[in-house]
Amino acid sequence: MSLDTLKPTTTNPIDNWSHIVWKPRFFAIWLGQASSLVGSALTQFVLIWWITQTVGTAQALSLAGMMALLPQAVFGPIGGIIADRWNRRLIMISSDLISAISMVILIVLFATEQIQLWHIYTLMFLRSTMQAFQSPAATASTSQLVPPDWLTRAAGMNQIILGLMSVAAAPLGALAMSLFSLEGALMIDVVTALLAITPLLFYKVPQTRQATEDQASMWHDFRSGFSMILHHRGLTLMYGLTLLMVAVLIPTFVLTPLLIQQEFGGGVERVALMEGMGGLGMLIGGLMISIMQFSMRRIVLVLVMFALSSAMVGLAGLVPSSLFWVAVVLWFISGVTYTIGNAPIIAIVQTIVPNQMQGRALSLYSTMIGLAGPLTLPLTGPLSELIGIRMIFIGGGFIAALVCCLAFLSPSILQIEQTPIATHD
Repeated sequence: MSLDTLKPTTTNPIDNWSHIVWKPRFFAIWLGQASSLVGSALTQFVLIWWITQTVGTAQALSLAGMMALLPQAVFGPIGGIIADRWNRRLIMISSDLISAISMVILIVLFATEQIQLWHIYTLMFLRSTMQAFQSPAATASTSQLVPPDWLTRAAGMNQIILGLMSVAAAPLGALAMSLFSLEGALMIDVVTALLAITPLLFYKVPQTRQATEDQASMWHDFRSGFSMILHHRGLTLMYGLTLLMVAVLIPTFVLTPLLIQQEFGGGVERVALMEGMGGLGMLIGGLMISIMQFSMRRIVLVLVMFALSSAMVGLAGLVPSSLFWVAVVLWFISGVTYTIGNAPIIAIVQTIVPNQMQGRALSLYSTMIGLAGPLTLPLTGPLSELIGIRMIFIGGGFIAALVCCLAFLSPSILQIEQTPIATHD
């Protein structure tokens, strides 16, 4: 496949949606991506639990978390540039296909009993790299697949996917391990990847083509995207807020299996229940943001919900060992509020950033999230041994909540939606 064939063929944005039958195309692609993400999350749960049982250390889980996040920081900007320059539909197909092939290789290693821990880390790194290319292409395509008044709903539906990943992944992962061999459980990821590719083979994805694309270098595109963020103070601060919040919270997500195993005396069933209820909360939050109209402005909704979600994580760390169900309820509430807060961020970016630069803007957002893990995960193992796993949850949750509250002091963040970026490159 040449680079020329990857270039977008649609040169103008869609101006009139009244004559377009857009729903079958959008929902077919959305459902395909949903099935793939749930399948990937299921197999991720299986692999993480295998590491927990086989190695059982905070360092091993922290390294797994870094392998899943670091490529997003390293390759995210490149993925965003490619999403803006080349055919987003083919990028999504290629990413899913490479991820499926890598999973088949891992299955063979398990089946032949040649598996090593570094094989799993390598797979996680490769799949995260593919996600760095697939995610900005898919997210930037959304604004060309739905009318403008559907952007927030579409973002909410994408949060439903995240909810489905968490709701279905842990319980279905535990069920798959009880019904199938490890290889059979991992094969689910391959099947769902093929389900994601199928609708993309039949539907075209509209794409706005930047006027200077043929002359501009990729380095120019990177600099222009980075400069765009830096010159928009509201975006800069919102991205920085996300970096700080995720940096202090990411260790809690990585260490959840150890928290349940060591502090609540639970096995895979309790891990599945905790993560499943958190995912159910995300699913309900996604449904709420998709069908409800919230009276507050989107950026205010982001800050309020993120603060509440973070506080629930801190409170979960305070729950006594005998009250596991309370921790589950708090995890559920955290999932609901996180999703309601996260969806408007994407809609804000899609509203104020021109479509031909959205891939770069969204990939830089993913990069901020990807950088958060490498910033704090190397310290997670030693810190958990020093202060205990509970204090990781308590400190991370309440620090993140404080950061969100302090953001209300910034006029640039509060007025972010009133300052759209002009269409230029």
